[in-house]
Amino acid sequence: MKVAVIGAGSWGTALAHVLGTAGHDAMLWARKQEVCDGINEAHRNPRYLVNETVHGRVRAAACYDEVLVDAAAVVVVTPSSVLRQVACDIAPYIAADTPIAICSKGVEARTGKLPVEIFEDELGNRARIAALTGPNHAEEVIRGIASGTVIAAENPDTARFFQELFATEAFRTYVSDDIVGAEVCAAFKNVIAIAVGAAYGFDLGDNTAALIMTRGLAEMSRLVEACGGTPMTCMGLAGVGDLIATCTSEHSRNRTFGYRMAQGTTLEQYKEETHMVVEGAIACQTLGALAEVRGVELPITEMVRAVLWEGADPRAAASALFDRSLKPEFY
Repeated sequence: MKVAVIGAGSWGTALAHVLGTAGHDAMLWARKQEVCDGINEAHRNPRYLVNETVHGRVRAAACYDEVLVDAAAVVVVTPSSVLRQVACDIAPYIAADTPIAICSKGVEARTGKLPVEIFEDELGNRARIAALTGPNHAEEVIRGIASGTVIAAENPDTARFFQELFATEAFRTYVSDDIVGAEVCAAFKNVIAIAVGAAYGFDLGDNTAALIMTRGLAEMSRLVEACGGTPMTCMGLAGVGDLIATCTSEHSRNRTFGYRMAQGTTLEQYKEETHMVVEGAIACQTLGALAEVRGVELPITEMVRAVLWEGADPRAAASALFDRSLKPEFY
């Protein structure tokens, strides 16, 4: 079937390749014509994953009409900050029951809404919306290295539809009915990865990284439960799986940014060098606001926010965490 993929960054390109491998015709929407030309003429994305060959069943266009016409499903892989605009832009081209998988990770700054809620606002019919998330670095997925992902949807038919759509020999798909928990986990792990990267940038070692990851997982589970999700989701691919991959991998832009930040690189410098959005930098603000409304403590998230947006000294902020009163491990 024809599947429209909105967003031609690293992850959008990799997922389009997976869909081609699974036997589908993936039509990739790219903002820049040079990307479309590279995909269509050379089967390569000239801006992302530049050394990888994209499956021959992947085509690209810069026009929503061409990408979305007759598409049996839509896969959205754009930065979370533009999700509402994307939902508005594609609305005229898709039917009310067209299945939509959202692969973007974050919380809307103005409203505190999750991606599924944004698309429900603009397109209606929440039952046809799913979230795809997990420990999936695009650099490895496009090379066919064994990976697993979870597809969460409140409607089990929607989850199963996308499970079968994306499944290949190397890309194993699981389903969940906890779309809220999956999306909170997806946004949260990027914040923790920045903290872990900064710890390595300060030569603090593996013990410190493990401490941050584990306590970050505790923060994640508290917020998931407060938002109406299932804490057990944090123990699956969307939670601890993605947390491990994002906090430990050289492919992780959030971890890499944290490392570079510890050595003096600013957020703007990093974005200019890589052409990539550091989702955790935005998420530490939006998740903090979400937690404040729900009365949840997120000390690591608050530390990252203070350093990135309030000019706090990273070493002083880290020391402040250790000055907190001692607590039970689970509370």
